[in-house]
Amino acid sequence: MAAAASMATSLTFPLLPSQGLRGPSTSWLPCTIPQRRFSRKVASNLITAKFELKPPPYPLNALEPHMSRETLEYHWGKHHRTYVENLNKQIAGTELEGLPLEDIIIVSYNKGDILPAFNNAGQAWNHDFFWESMKPGGGGKPFGDLLDLIERDFGSFEQFIQEFKSAAATQFGSGWAWLAYKANRLDVENAINPWPSEKDKKLVVVKSPNAVNPLVWDYFPLLTIDVWEHAYYLDFQNRRPDYISMFMEKLVSWEAVSARLEKAKALAAEREMEEERRKKEEEEEKHTDDEAVEMYLDNDTDDSEAE
Repeated sequence: MAAAASMATSLTFPLLPSQGLRGPSTSWLPCTIPQRRFSRKVASNLITAKFELKPPPYPLNALEPHMSRETLEYHWGKHHRTYVENLNKQIAGTELEGLPLEDIIIVSYNKGDILPAFNNAGQAWNHDFFWESMKPGGGGKPFGDLLDLIERDFGSFEQFIQEFKSAAATQFGSGWAWLAYKANRLDVENAINPWPSEKDKKLVVVKSPNAVNPLVWDYFPLLTIDVWEHAYYLDFQNRRPDYISMFMEKLVSWEAVSARLEKAKALAAEREMEEERRKKEEEEEKHTDDEAVEMYLDNDTDDSEAE
């Protein structure tokens, strides 16, 4: 069974420029993405992977009174479930079937020319990330390296809160607001793009429409809030700013955000080391080729003189 499962996930696809050194797999985040179960198609003897809906990491009433059980039952039990079920239908029998969810997002985003599977893949991933951005008794203030970076990059924790709330409140229509760690290359075609200096590796607040998330920009997501109306209407009606304030003050899991930041920094460092290794190998290969050409030219000269 293990061998068959391996065959199902061995599909290859062209990497997009924004993927950098992430390679075919981008499942770096500590959040839990929809689990996959393998089943055999009787007619074709093929192994297929289906994403399964996983419940939030707490009981559905655990966020009350700030987020009601009714909201979780409706938001997770209906909307999130529909995204996962529709995704399974869309990828069945396609080259996307069997890929990790993050890879499906990157491939189907298609540099902004979005393919049909993207919206359901993005929404499935975003919602798992959202559930794990919250905890009962959350809110308050972060600590350690996360707080230090917030104060460095936004001026103060209070300024960050204001900027995050503004991004969430001003996202027109449906979408998301994010805190992300930006440590990727500049996207400059036909140019040498060095890795950013330490001061360029920073936290940023961004907002995105519909199912879009920072993975498609090669950022590391750390925190998100869902500002689709179904995320808050049962509890707050159309008072989105009240919902955003409640989320930041009562529900955010700064422990989860801190763990994601440490993972992001470690992976950014690994990517740089891999880039340096590849660069060194290319230089050594070029040096070897140059030596071979030089030896060939020397031998050719000696033969001419002998004649």
